[in-house]
Amino acid sequence: MRARKVLVTLLAGALLTGGTACASPDTSRIVVTTNILGDVVTEIVGDQAEVSVLMKPDADPHSFAVSAREAHTMQTADLLVYNGLGLEEGVLRHVEAAEAEGVHSVEVGSRIEAMEYQDGDAAGLPDPHFWTDPARVATAVRLLTDEIVEHVHGVDARAVRERAEAYGGKVRELDADLARRFAAIAPERRVLVTNHHVFGYLADRYDFTVVGAIIPSGTTLASPSSSDLASLVTAIRAHRVPAIFVDTSQPARLAEVLASEAGISVKVSALYSESLSDTDGDAPSYLGMMRFNAEAIVGGLST
Repeated sequence: MRARKVLVTLLAGALLTGGTACASPDTSRIVVTTNILGDVVTEIVGDQAEVSVLMKPDADPHSFAVSAREAHTMQTADLLVYNGLGLEEGVLRHVEAAEAEGVHSVEVGSRIEAMEYQDGDAAGLPDPHFWTDPARVATAVRLLTDEIVEHVHGVDARAVRERAEAYGGKVRELDADLARRFAAIAPERRVLVTNHHVFGYLADRYDFTVVGAIIPSGTTLASPSSSDLASLVTAIRAHRVPAIFVDTSQPARLAEVLASEAGISVKVSALYSESLSDTDGDAPSYLGMMRFNAEAIVGGLST
């Protein structure tokens, strides 16, 4: 099995171009499905291992796909990190194929006390969007550190743990900062309407109420019915919701049409809820994404 793995690594390294970097067969490699977790893993390992991130900036984790060459990369990694809990709908079969080849994988979402969706067509199912709660990300940092030290050959365990501790401190600082900022919003205005159910963890952490979602589902691949939209309009009016938050990777048109046809006065604000931006954007890192979102939420709900 190991000989086959090295051979495939050589072939893949010769072919790979673009988003997934080339590597020699002696290079330790971690493959990460989503760019949010990719940023977290990169902060932990630094230059101790190569990190290949499959999901491009500004992509939708529910629908992004991988190429045949990226699938080879998954099958020759030292460690495969994925969000799980049904998030990467277009990539799961490749994760399973890599596991069948003997690649050690870690499904982060299943190991951080996942919440369940409370309503919509996904009610009762695990919610994969745990990263909107920095406290759970801090837990994920500790989990991933242990997995990297144990399964990625050649890394300096002390260096990795020192980097992880420093980064974990930044995540905890983020948590405290968000708690302070959100506390300034009047309790009756701490209400969230989004394009789909994505902020359950943030709401639970910082005492928001999720009023509803344009797509009452945990995935962007679903579609709302006319009765779903009518119920949402009723909830928006009842709670006097001042803003609807949509993901930057999804068109805001549906939210704008909903507001216009229902005769409700709400702002439509964009958040980076499921993907980082590119390096020149507003949310090039997990910490940057969360701070950008906090600014937008505070601005949308406080005026």
